[in-house]
Amino acid sequence: MADTGHIRLLPVHVANKIAAGEVVERPASIVKELMENALDAGATRIEVTVTAGGRRLISVADDGHGMGRDDALMSIEPQATSKIRDVDDIERINTYGFRGEALPSIAAVSRFTLQTCRRGEDVGTEITIAGGRLQDVRDIGFPAGTTIEVRDLFFNVPARRKFLRAFQTEQAHIRTAFLLQALAHPEVGMQLKADGRDLHLLPAGATLAERINDLFGRDLLASMRPVEYTGRGVGVSGFAGLPTLTRADRSEQYVFVNRRAASAAVIPYALREAYPTLEGDRKPIVILFIDVAPEAVDVNVHPTKREVRFRAPTDVRDAVIAAVSAALGTTPRPAAAPLPPPSTGFPRVSPAAGFAAATPSEAPPAGVPVAPPPQPHPARDFPAFGTPGGYPDPAAAPAAPGGAPAPAAGGAPAGDAPDPFTLPPDGSSNAPWAWCRVLGQVAGRYVLLETDGGYVVVDPRAARERVLFERLMAPVWGGQPVVAQRLLMPETVQLPPEDADRLRKHLELLRTMGFELDSFGDNCFIVEALPADLGEVDCRALLADLSHDIQTAGARRGAGKWREEAVAESACRRAAGTTGVLKTAEIETLVRDLAATRMPYTCPRGRPTMIFTPLRELARKFGRD
Repeated sequence: MADTGHIRLLPVHVANKIAAGEVVERPASIVKELMENALDAGATRIEVTVTAGGRRLISVADDGHGMGRDDALMSIEPQATSKIRDVDDIERINTYGFRGEALPSIAAVSRFTLQTCRRGEDVGTEITIAGGRLQDVRDIGFPAGTTIEVRDLFFNVPARRKFLRAFQTEQAHIRTAFLLQALAHPEVGMQLKADGRDLHLLPAGATLAERINDLFGRDLLASMRPVEYTGRGVGVSGFAGLPTLTRADRSEQYVFVNRRAASAAVIPYALREAYPTLEGDRKPIVILFIDVAPEAVDVNVHPTKREVRFRAPTDVRDAVIAAVSAALGTTPRPAAAPLPPPSTGFPRVSPAAGFAAATPSEAPPAGVPVAPPPQPHPARDFPAFGTPGGYPDPAAAPAAPGGAPAPAAGGAPAGDAPDPFTLPPDGSSNAPWAWCRVLGQVAGRYVLLETDGGYVVVDPRAARERVLFERLMAPVWGGQPVVAQRLLMPETVQLPPEDADRLRKHLELLRTMGFELDSFGDNCFIVEALPADLGEVDCRALLADLSHDIQTAGARRGAGKWREEAVAESACRRAAGTTGVLKTAEIETLVRDLAATRMPYTCPRGRPTMIFTPLRELARKFGRD
């Protein structure tokens, strides 16, 4: 180890390599920086070419105003920039690059070539650098604009190079960086080519809606609503997805501040407030542009400018909430009401009034809210049930048809509840009861069952997820065939590039699990059939979830059947939906199907499907043990 007893200046080439660590995280960082430079140069056309995920080549060509020889040489010097002149300019930044670190940092860890020509001049300039050392400067014939080629990234920093991921992973990050710039600047024509294949060819002069259509397809655009709002110096525009258009993460929340892709803590909060409560922890899909005065936002918080800080975050929050709420036709969720003062007791209500308001003499203390009377649930097809006069004793109860115990005498009168039904007598049932009887549904959602040993509360949604999961996993576990249900009309789905790439790798797996779909270019898939048990689902949302869950499972688990499990979990979660009020026959079928599963007690995500309360627990709570 070097002597650390004295302080010395680092050599320039060492300092540049260290600075590159902030700017050049991976090949996608270079694409971002060079595209931003092209946009600052007034380009109307940008062409990005990459090879081997950007390791071997990254080329960004533009038709901007270009540079003369002196400016080209100055551009590769550290902290050289045309964007600011003094410290006060930092408060009014309206360009993308401004620190003067990008080009020298990139050139320090690659074989770097810059070709440029100022608009209106006849002779251009070519500069060649290898590992931060200037190799050649010469005059060339070149059209107006700039082309930068970055070859053999990290060739001189092997410790950094070995941390690059697989070509496909790095290419996915490059596509994301390209996509963000394409969304932010629909007026600029852009092309992305990878390993000789055109991934995107986007025309110039497009509107945001046209650019969204080109990148994501008509289906996504049709499920989004335009956003337009201005207030308190904050402008919010773009598109907001309907509450039914959600993702498991924020990967499709594209937020731009003054046309720069960026994040701020206030944005996710504002979106949560603007949207109605979404299922689970789902995230809406949005493409939002927030415009504020340059001096009202600090873009210099993060080395790569990923995060920004607003000087008036509450104004931004309120603007986003108002804009998205107006677009969706919703009203923001009100702030929580203050808690009432403590009370010494509960207000009494008249039983005959069905939890109606208390009588004047029994009015609640001031400040204590009284819940409104409960509303009756929609009509059910099972009869009303009374209070049983007795409970079955499993040890002494007479046998029901099929050999299972039946309710003891003194229970609910005949006709007040459906007849009990038995589970398979062949031992295939894993349920903790031999027979059960449907008593009804609680809150129009949870199923209440009387059993031979107590009562069971079942969550139909979790139960359906478990049943679907095991049916989808049947070909994996035991080679059982999956029945596919053909759609009335094949459905075409277009996905974001990274989602499409992941699905293409697993098409054969999906086919073995009952999905019939094929890829046919431009990140599109045609879906002809789905596993029969899925029923009616949104194909785009289903495929997007499948892709996300495959990626998440792959990052979480290193071996085993993680792909199959991820597909099954995603599919059953998408198909289960909210169950609502069920018919008695539907409940009985669901209970039988659940009892026949390998693990009837939890859904695939570990949530309970049922809660069993034995009779002895009831007796103990009533002091009868």
